[in-house]
Amino acid sequence: MSFPRVRMRRLRRTETLRRMARETRLSRDELVLPLFAVEGRGVREPVASMPGVFRWSVDQLADEAKQVADLGIPAVILFGVPAAKDARGSGADAPDGIAQRAVEAVRRAAPELVVITDLCLCEYTDHGHCGLVEGGEVRNDPTLERLAAAAVSHARAGEVA
Repeated sequence: MSFPRVRMRRLRRTETLRRMARETRLSRDELVLPLFAVEGRGVREPVASMPGVFRWSVDQLADEAKQVADLGIPAVILFGVPAAKDARGSGADAPDGIAQRAVEAVRRAAPELVVITDLCLCEYTDHGHCGLVEGGEVRNDPTLERLAAAAVSHARAGEVA
């Protein structure tokens, strides 16, 4: 194996050159904060696997969303953690589901925030799969119908008057 005689590092030589040639720049404008909504009141529970991240009850989540907006973070992604789960993931599109209530609370507390919702069914199903399971297999078409229903439900929740 032969190596080149000269390694071209002209764009790495100084901090100024590195800064000018950098491909990726991260700013606060590009951040999306994950928020996990749980049932209850006054809940602020740490997520052990993600230091600094918490599960919030809807009342606490609204306050957190306001603080996030005040910091200039433009968006949050909401993950609903329902108290009850079933094979269909019914909480994903329930009008009074945890994610839907969280969306409403965030929109009221911080209307300027972009609110993204996680539509994956895994958090809502008792089997933990991201889709509907029939005969031991994940069924794509029925899953797509459930995901569409969840998307509509989450969007309606965001239409806070």
